[in-house]
Amino acid sequence: MKDTKKFRGTGVAIVTPFKNDSSIDFAALGRVVNHVISGGVNYIVVMGTTGESVTLSKDEKKAIISYVAEVNASRVPLVIGIGGNCTQEIINSVRHSNLTGVDGILSVAPYYNRPNQRGLFEHFKAIATSSSVPIIMYNVPGRTCSNITSETCLKLANECENIVAVKEASGDIAQIMRIIKGKPDNFSVISGDDMLTIPVIASGGSGVISVLANAFPTAACELVSNALKSNYKAARELQLRYLEIIELLFIEGNPAGVKAMLSIMNLCQNTLRLPLVPVTRTIYTRIQKAIEEVK
Repeated sequence: MKDTKKFRGTGVAIVTPFKNDSSIDFAALGRVVNHVISGGVNYIVVMGTTGESVTLSKDEKKAIISYVAEVNASRVPLVIGIGGNCTQEIINSVRHSNLTGVDGILSVAPYYNRPNQRGLFEHFKAIATSSSVPIIMYNVPGRTCSNITSETCLKLANECENIVAVKEASGDIAQIMRIIKGKPDNFSVISGDDMLTIPVIASGGSGVISVLANAFPTAACELVSNALKSNYKAARELQLRYLEIIELLFIEGNPAGVKAMLSIMNLCQNTLRLPLVPVTRTIYTRIQKAIEEVK
């Protein structure tokens, strides 16, 4: 039986902090983990898009998983990102990863090679079969140039016991609602977009995997909690209060916006790995002002 309760509420796709020399800043990573847990997040996602996973080596990924699992100490469920566009390589990574203390795998739809729907189905089915922990599919067509349709998503949800949820970042509310309408009870639909958290939950979604929660975990958690309780007035007030902050997270790309916020909060340095670069001075100043306004 699928267990989706672990992935209900507010998940946070945490950043990977780097030092000025671009090496991983493990001390800062520990600060971020404790910051989001103290803020009330329900689970943590490491090595996702926000974690700049595509710039990390295999050894670095292993070190991050081990370190975050140690700092977390099973306080909240832990999800790790293992994705790509070579199915066999993902299966190898899943089989050779130390999954001690790991509660799930977030796997993004293959990018660049643009598989059709049958290819997407077989890809995720193969990963699910090879994994000892549950799989959350990640649909983000803006980054992958491939969309997991509602029909394909539902086929996977119904036929693969180990696929427990989809992180939906297509921005297509009609598609998301079709998945929610047709899904089995033990399958979760998670918003992959902070801006669409309320509409997705109002439609029957189970929460969000948030970027905002890196910097403002308490606010993100309160927003989601209120929405899940159908207290939409309070949820809407929070969404509107943090509207500019959310826009600034993505205005010059993710995680450039959130790393600027975290540096202002003295949680990590404002350093990214190429080809990503920090936000411009103009946006940094706007972020500083926006943070002051929501305090």
